[in-house]
Amino acid sequence: MSDATKANSHLFSDLDEAATLRILNAFAVDLISIPTAEDLFWYVAQNVVGRLRFLDCVIYQADDAQTELVQVAALGEKNPFGRSILNPLRIPFGQGITGQVAERREAIVIDDLQLDESYIADTQVARSEICVPLICGNQVVGVIDSEHPEPGAFGPAELEVLITIAALTSAKLELLAEADRSRQRYHDLVDAHVQLSLEITSRKALEAELFNARKHDAVGRLTGRFAHEFNNLLTVISGNLEFLEEEITEGLALETLNAAQTAAERGAKLILSMLAFSQRTRLEPEEVDLNGVVRALFPAAQHPEFGAMELRLASHTSLIEADLNNLDAVIANLVGNARGAAPGGDVIRITTEEITHSLADRRALVTPLSPGRYVRLSVRDNGTGISPAVLPQIFDPFFTTKTVGTGTGLGLSMVLGFMQQSGGTVEVISEPRKGATFSLYFPAKD
Repeated sequence: MSDATKANSHLFSDLDEAATLRILNAFAVDLISIPTAEDLFWYVAQNVVGRLRFLDCVIYQADDAQTELVQVAALGEKNPFGRSILNPLRIPFGQGITGQVAERREAIVIDDLQLDESYIADTQVARSEICVPLICGNQVVGVIDSEHPEPGAFGPAELEVLITIAALTSAKLELLAEADRSRQRYHDLVDAHVQLSLEITSRKALEAELFNARKHDAVGRLTGRFAHEFNNLLTVISGNLEFLEEEITEGLALETLNAAQTAAERGAKLILSMLAFSQRTRLEPEEVDLNGVVRALFPAAQHPEFGAMELRLASHTSLIEADLNNLDAVIANLVGNARGAAPGGDVIRITTEEITHSLADRRALVTPLSPGRYVRLSVRDNGTGISPAVLPQIFDPFFTTKTVGTGTGLGLSMVLGFMQQSGGTVEVISEPRKGATFSLYFPAKD
């Protein structure tokens, strides 16, 4: 074939420079809004055919190892419908024309494929081929390849345009890769921030737990010493009152004596509560079925007409070890507090369940809890709730929100002391106007 014949057969023979620039400008503008590499490959394949008037176009993508090319987008015989490729070829670097272009990183135009022994036929035998590498940075990421059934279909003009399109495509691929890297860096920073926030929150929670544990320990020791000294004084007072009881039998003196004895008895109860908080109460633990204790304390709750209390007890829980008399008092204390917080007949719910606690569990525990199995008893009300400002103080001895003379401020202190002495602790969950839930954690018996 003569040079003149070849020139006349070139696909761009009827395109002037202005038309070519318009085509390239349209490519450049369109590439800006393409969101992914997959979309980019299909756009290039379709528009090389549509705008450059090539009969077909196949896009090859290189693997990460730079050893193989695989067909990822096409228009023509390889693309019968949609975004699909008929029997996609995989070509090693260095093999065939596309493999040589990828290996050498140089574009090539073949006027007659019948004269090229390296040609690898695809769906049908072609006569001419143009092939241009896609290079990002220092790496070949793919190849743009077009074939034609006639020899000499591609010339310098087609090569120049396709090289320009390949450069635009490679630049867009670099931008997409950088955007992916930026997104990944952003997600890594977000993950790192979240992890740091979690670590800070966890550390603060642990510090709060440690502070509370030390505070309760210190206050407990002080309370214990005070209770001991007060008990010695009360013993002397009570003994003298008993002596006077034999001498005074009537009149104002007897009334005064009775009032003094009542006050002494009240003082004795206060001492017991203080000793319970300081974990100095003499306990007589025994194996106890917690569900059975609750049913015995609140038999009326088993009847449907008793609407003020609802029992939701687990079908089965392990036995616990606890002092039964003190256990009754602790549960009754929580129920009494719930009734006071939820006046007007609001429902009080008592639940039991067996759980497994680990160090990773973030629970609203008053004092730390060793990992293991526990039987949890919860008393929930839907009353006024507890203010966040007050919540850290509710277990302190003598702290109360009740009016003067209506409470000692030792009830919850006694509850916490008993639970710690029994190997467990207390959990409190509350929000203002959304009620409160107090939970007791008892170590489960094996």
